[in-house]
Amino acid sequence: MSRRAAQGTSKRAGAPLRLPVTSADPVRYTPGFSWRDAELYCEKVSLSEMAERVGTPTYVYSAASITGTVRGLDRALGRLPHTLCYSVKANSNLSILRLLSGLGSGFDIVSGGELYRLQRAGVAVNQVVFSGVGKSREE
Repeated sequence: MSRRAAQGTSKRAGAPLRLPVTSADPVRYTPGFSWRDAELYCEKVSLSEMAERVGTPTYVYSAASITGTVRGLDRALGRLPHTLCYSVKANSNLSILRLLSGLGSGFDIVSGGELYRLQRAGVAVNQVVFSGVGKSREE
């Protein structure tokens, strides 16, 4: 996606459309995303090329950004006993779950379906906290 495509154009003779400050430019808030020669990249991958390869819509995540964030949180807690737990409800993408597991993350789940996703991702059951109200005996 080019910067021009991300910004859009107005109906007046192709004049650039000025988006509000709140517009979603991932470079502004997500490490791992950057503009190179007017093309948006995630790490070293052109999002235009990715869109051509896999189609749209698609979700794109930066493993480097996720890794850096988890490591930063872990460092911030230092020697305090802690386990960083990711809420599977937030995003159950198997690749993300595998990445987080490899970084030593724990997982917070509230349903059997979320446990199933973690099992499919190869997450050890001792990394899982099963919480929430109104659980049945089977759960």
